[in-house]
Amino acid sequence: MINNSWITAQAFEKIGYYPHHGIDIILSSIWTNQSCGIGEFYDLIPLIDWCKEVGFDIIQLLPINDTHDQASPYLAVSSSALNPIFLSLWKLPKVQKSDLDRFHPFQKRAKIPYQEILQQKMLFLHEYYQSTKKPSDYIEFLGKHEWLSSYSAFKSEKSIENFSPDFFSYLQYLCFEQMSEVKRYANLQGIFLKGDIPILINKESADVHFHPEFFDLRYTAGAPPDQYAEDGQNWGFPLYNWQALKNEGFSWWKQRLQIAENFFDIYRLDHIIGFFRIWAIELGKKAKEGFFIPSDPKEQQEQGLSIFTQLLPSTTMLPIGEDLGFNTVIAQTNMAKLGIAGTKVVRWMRKYDQDGSFIAYRDYPELALCTVSTHDSETLALWWQNFPEEAKEFSKFSNIAYEPILTKANRAKILQDSHSACSIFHINLLSEYLALFDELVSPRLEDERINIPGKILDTNWTYKIKISLEELSNHEPLKQAIRSILPKK
Repeated sequence: MINNSWITAQAFEKIGYYPHHGIDIILSSIWTNQSCGIGEFYDLIPLIDWCKEVGFDIIQLLPINDTHDQASPYLAVSSSALNPIFLSLWKLPKVQKSDLDRFHPFQKRAKIPYQEILQQKMLFLHEYYQSTKKPSDYIEFLGKHEWLSSYSAFKSEKSIENFSPDFFSYLQYLCFEQMSEVKRYANLQGIFLKGDIPILINKESADVHFHPEFFDLRYTAGAPPDQYAEDGQNWGFPLYNWQALKNEGFSWWKQRLQIAENFFDIYRLDHIIGFFRIWAIELGKKAKEGFFIPSDPKEQQEQGLSIFTQLLPSTTMLPIGEDLGFNTVIAQTNMAKLGIAGTKVVRWMRKYDQDGSFIAYRDYPELALCTVSTHDSETLALWWQNFPEEAKEFSKFSNIAYEPILTKANRAKILQDSHSACSIFHINLLSEYLALFDELVSPRLEDERINIPGKILDTNWTYKIKISLEELSNHEPLKQAIRSILPKK
């Protein structure tokens, strides 16, 4: 039942307080025979059709904001601008199929050559911009978005090709047109799109450049030492000046959310504990020398509630918090009061304060999202291979016979169990379903991983699904397998 005292009650009414099932992707990883070697906005159309056919009703996307020349979707140079690398060129008026011949070699790559595609796309788009008459509603678009002029000026300054600010404004017009149409189509098909709002933003961004008063540039954000990083982590992102943001009525954050709702019905609040308290590292200091701001638990709660009571009513989107990690109790307690679902990764759902046994799916909280893996973790099969003792324990918990290599039958059972959890939301990486069939994934388990956090690797963020969406749409055995995994309606 929806708790009418929740600030999110109205958003829940729109989505529906009943079990939802979906997939999670990084947009760059999908492709069709019409795209340019990287996932594009209109590639979501056949994926939406496929989801409707098999029984999913949510598509979760990793961030799609402009990251300039960086492949990581979490290095945004704008809180509002979309990444023009995702533009579907074939869909642009007057573009001929032969015009896109330069992109054909990229389709054959097993990994995404992000920099090469970006360079070629920007050159193509600049040629298109110079030779195309602007639509009548372009001027109207410019007038609606005050942030656009500063963002475009910032991009022009960063451009090694000396592209004009107007060019970058026009690209945003095209991006907004395409992604807005995708959302309209998704909603007509009964599919909800879930976006990802990273809590932090790149120091080298238009937002920090033009609004330094909203940021505390004396520190960078990170994480304290733990079992995964004994020296802690320094993410390099500036902290917020929450008092300055509060004095402005959190207008910067509200704008960010209101722009995102043009494209999404639901949004992931990345590192939600950071709204309550964040690990601050003085410039020039080591990550382990950091400290929490604020340090007092009472102040942490007051800060988080002050922020969310302002932000949540400002958007029609429904929030789901990423509350993973240690010592996140203060966030989780207040999320429950506000009506923000948390994230439950089945391999980490254990009674750590007791015997360490796995928590039964029937005991998961309703207000939660259940998943078997994340873009930052090992895939299910890789975890199974790398942590055999944990896999043995999980096998007993799942009532399956342990084998050193995760079998297709055991994978299907684990996925089916995860979709039966008491949580409202059940969303897994698309690759976890593709792995039900050998021909749909790479034989190397490592190639199916999206990102290894804390490491700068050439393979991070280059993941690409093995088959086109046309092939996916025609793979009847996968459709049948997914229908058998999802609960009967």
